[in-house]
Amino acid sequence: MNSRERILTTLDHREPDRVPFDLGSCQVTGIHVVAYRNLRKALGFPDGGIEFCDAVQQLASIDDDVVARMNIDTRGLYPLNSHNWKIIEEDAGDYWAYHDEWGITHHRPKDDGLYYSVVKVPLPRSELTVADISNHPWPDVANPERLAGLCDLARQYRDAGYAVVLKDAFAGIFEFAQRIVGMENLLVMMITNEKVTCALFDRLLQLKLDYWQTALAELGDLVDVVTYADDYGTQTSQLISPDMFRRLIKPRLKVLFETFIKYAPHAKRFFHSDGNVRPLIPDFLEIGVDILNPIHIRAQNMAPAGLKRDYGKDLAFWGGGVDTQGILPRGAPQEVKDDVRRNIEALAPGGGYVFNTIHNIQADVPPQNLIAMWEALQEYGVY
Repeated sequence: MNSRERILTTLDHREPDRVPFDLGSCQVTGIHVVAYRNLRKALGFPDGGIEFCDAVQQLASIDDDVVARMNIDTRGLYPLNSHNWKIIEEDAGDYWAYHDEWGITHHRPKDDGLYYSVVKVPLPRSELTVADISNHPWPDVANPERLAGLCDLARQYRDAGYAVVLKDAFAGIFEFAQRIVGMENLLVMMITNEKVTCALFDRLLQLKLDYWQTALAELGDLVDVVTYADDYGTQTSQLISPDMFRRLIKPRLKVLFETFIKYAPHAKRFFHSDGNVRPLIPDFLEIGVDILNPIHIRAQNMAPAGLKRDYGKDLAFWGGGVDTQGILPRGAPQEVKDDVRRNIEALAPGGGYVFNTIHNIQADVPPQNLIAMWEALQEYGVY
């Protein structure tokens, strides 16, 4: 069974030969360049030539030698976007500044700065109008130049037996709206000015439709998984009420997922949200979600055994293989192995599970813990 067969088997809720492993197929399943450099050294691989797949998050592209050594089953396609294209860092004293194509300003401290953070949004005004949304200089995310080389790369990955994952052009509608107007402004607008809020959401939806229609017209027959990443959960509850999600966001996501189904009916639909999203899972299923990521096992009501019991027949789980917040960076290797075993035992039976961490592996994770994680997957992830 090759990697693609393994992934497709488990996503069809059947048990493959072993639990599939993803590392770096998209911007929420990757590894920080510092941790990746340390991992390569621990594996005995050379250090030079590491590339970024996401410069804002400082995520490393996974090299072929690591893919082969660690039996990674996925390969990702990254369109050119504001996280990996035309990034010009400006020296701003104590930090590096980056002004992206959306009008967002990011800063990364020079001393121990591990990633970029948003420091200025393009439409910060509290009293926005529909005209402000219409007149903003939105980038052309459907420019075919952004897909240059991805068709050949997808064929290369497919021929080599990997499952191919196609990344979105930008973050989800709710999350990205926060980057345009500011988080506080958006949350207030959703209560006090639904007209402008809906205009902003509709504009972002149209941009997504433009991108996906262009991308899937070229790549639809070559990809196995399409991705959408938005964040609705906190460690304890949700950022917005389920009712507000259902009224303002869910109808737009339904349109987007109908586009996935129309242009790539065979591709599995991957939905990322951190935190406690348990009350929203039935809504995700209704709009056509096949895969939930990352399974935030430390969040309230997100215990893997309960999720598997209640939703495992209809929903595949991708991630949640180890506690990335606590045990992976700070635990002993045996603690890492024990945590991996517990989570595999909860999520893997009957298929429907792809192993990954809870979001990206951060810079402070020691290589011995990553190796312990991988060794536990090899030991406990066999059917």
